[in-house]
Amino acid sequence: MAVMARHCPDIRFIVADIDAEKIRAWDSGKPPIYEPGLTEVLAESLHRNLFFTTDIGPAIDQADMIFVSVNTPTKTFGEGAGYAADLQYWERTARTVRAHARGPKIVIEKSTVPVRTAEAMEYILNQGGQPWRFEVLSNPEFLAEGTAIRDLEMPDRVLIGGADTPSGQAAVAELVEIYARWVPRDRILTMHVWSSELSKLAANAFLAQRISSINAISELCEVSGARVQEVARAVGMDSRIGPKFLEAGVGFGGSCFRKDILNLAYLCRYYGLHVAADYWEAIVRFNEHQQARFVRNIVHRMFNTVVGKRIALFGFAFKADTGDIRESPAIRVARCLVEERARVVVTDPEALDNARRELVDVADRVEFCSDPYEAARGADAIAILTAWRIYRELDYRAIFRDMVKPAFLFDGRNLLDPREMYEIGFNVFPVGSPPLVHG
Repeated sequence: MAVMARHCPDIRFIVADIDAEKIRAWDSGKPPIYEPGLTEVLAESLHRNLFFTTDIGPAIDQADMIFVSVNTPTKTFGEGAGYAADLQYWERTARTVRAHARGPKIVIEKSTVPVRTAEAMEYILNQGGQPWRFEVLSNPEFLAEGTAIRDLEMPDRVLIGGADTPSGQAAVAELVEIYARWVPRDRILTMHVWSSELSKLAANAFLAQRISSINAISELCEVSGARVQEVARAVGMDSRIGPKFLEAGVGFGGSCFRKDILNLAYLCRYYGLHVAADYWEAIVRFNEHQQARFVRNIVHRMFNTVVGKRIALFGFAFKADTGDIRESPAIRVARCLVEERARVVVTDPEALDNARRELVDVADRVEFCSDPYEAARGADAIAILTAWRIYRELDYRAIFRDMVKPAFLFDGRNLLDPREMYEIGFNVFPVGSPPLVHG
C-alpha cells in the first residue's frame, strides 16, 4: 500500500488491522518490520494519502476496493493438518467485510490461498441479502523480503484474475488502471481468477524446487569431489534453465515456500493426484534432509561430539536483509545443536529479538550476541546460516586468533572463499565442495 500510495497520490489508502501496536508503529513512520527502503517510501505518503487505523468497520464502508491480506498459515489441526491452508482468518475477514459494507465493493485477494478460494469468498460475500454485489479478484503478491520495494516498483509481472463475466472483467479493468500508473501494460497479466490463485502456488513451488535440486547435487558433489558452484554455473548458463535460485546451501526458509508447496500437495491429493502430490512433498522432505545433514556434518567433523563446545551461528534470519525468521534453517540447526549439548551462540544484525522469542524454551542453553566478534570469541566453530553482507567483510584473521584450535568453519551459504579461510587456519566445510582440512 505504501508503494501504491506513492504512485497514486490522488487515491486514499487506508490500512486497517486489529493489532493496535502494529498500527501505532506504522502510523509513527517506524515500521514494525525491517525492509530496506521501506521507511523512506512510507514517509512519502504517510498522513497524505496513506493512513492506518484499527477502526475496521468505517474503513470497509468507505472503500471502493478492499485488499484482503490476512495470514493463511498451514493448518495444525483436523483434516489436512500439516498441509492445507488454514482459512479461518480469511473467512472471518470476508464476513466482516459483508457486515460493514453498505454498497458494492471490489474485494481483492492478496493472501496466498488455495485455488478456487475466490469462489468461496464470493459465495460468502453475496449471501447477505444486500441489493448490491461484490466482485472478487485475485492479485497475488510476488515480492521477496529484502528486495520488496524493488520488486513492487519494478515487478516481473502483476497478475490480476477475475470472473469471465462483464462485471468481473470491469472490476479487473479498474485494478489494471491502478497498476498501470507505474507498471508497463505488457507486464500486467489478466486471466481467470482460479489461474491467478494457482499461479502463486506454482511459482513458489518451482522456486523451491530449484533450491532442493541444486542442494541434491551439492550432496553428490561433496562425496565425488566436484564443486557445486562450478556445476551450478554450467547448468545456469543453459538459456532454458537460467542461473537464479541455483545457490546451494543449508536449505530454504521463509513463510511461503514450505507452506505453499504443502498446500499444493494437499490440493493434488484432494483431487486424487497422488503421484503429483508425492513429487511436491519430496521437495520439502529434501529441504529438511539438507538441514539435518548440515548438523550431522558439524557433529561428525568435530570428532563426533559437540558436548560443551561453543558454536557461533552467524545469522538467524531465513535470508539476508530481513529480520524474518519464519521457517529459517537456523531454527532447526540451533535446536539440534542444543540437543547435542553444544553451547550455542546466536548473532544476527536484524533478527536477534525474533531469535530470542523463538528459542525462549532453551534460552538457558543459548547465548544471544549482537557482535559477531564477541560471538566467535572462544568458539570451537562458526556456522554461517544467513548470507548477510556484513559476514563477508569481517576480519577473519582476528576471529581465528580468538577461537579454540582447531577452529572449524561450516559455511552453510558458501559466502566466503574457502581457500582464503583455509590459509588463515580454519578447517573449512563448504556446502557442495570438498572440505579443506589441516593435517
